Amino acid sequence: MSGILEGKRVLISGVLMESSIAFHAAKLAQEQGAEIILTAFPRPTLTERIAKKLPKPTKVIELDVTNDEHLGRLADVVGEELGGLDGVVHSIGFAPQDALGGNFLNTPFESVATAMHVSAYSLKSLTMACLPLMQNGGSVVGLTFDAQFAWPQYDWMGPAKAALEATSRYIARDLGKQNIRCNLISAGPLGSMAAKSIPGFGELASVWDTRSPLEWDLKDPEPAGRGIVALLSDWFPKTTGEIIHVDGGLHAIGA
Repeated sequence: MSGILEGKRVLISGVLMESSIAFHAAKLAQEQGAEIILTAFPRPTLTERIAKKLPKPTKVIELDVTNDEHLGRLADVVGEELGGLDGVVHSIGFAPQDALGGNFLNTPFESVATAMHVSAYSLKSLTMACLPLMQNGGSVVGLTFDAQFAWPQYDWMGPAKAALEATSRYIARDLGKQNIRCNLISAGPLGSMAAKSIPGFGELASVWDTRSPLEWDLKDPEPAGRGIVALLSDWFPKTTGEIIHVDGGLHAIGA
């Protein structure tokens, strides 16, 4: 029996560690029949080492999503490797340290602008850089952390994720006529590289211990990876502009 991504070609960003959601998405995508290519920044060599743990060898290319030169050559590099694309995974987020950890009211605009550029605007940048390769339509999937709420310690990454969520809706609006879907997975907290960069992350994550209907495991990125693969597949052919929660159900629970 073939996998749900059989014959699909997928670009995946954000594979930094074996604990990354993006790593599990890449692993599951290969197991489900996809050909993949990885992008990495600022240390492609680190991603190359992690990529050796995937079921099949895959190429890693350097991509700074704030660098117009990198974005401009992406389609040529990926096209030479895969010929085209059917899916794109945006697993990219960054905020300077002074934009996190309880410093919300004192963060300078320069740091806010960096967080917005890397974490939100880059969804549009990456999608448009890949667009020439998606001649037969396809699926763009990003990762958010529920921006309906103000979370402890998360500070300016909260507004950045809110911007990401809005950006996804506008991409869905404007690219739907080309049969390109854009959706997000809203995952619960995980012990990833991104999480470790948030001062006081434990305070945020502890909310899941008491309020999540389903038991939540900070060490298990696979459920979020499965959500990504599902949205990359043809099993959601008319779903776009959506946010799918993979958070143990906490988003549905009040105080």
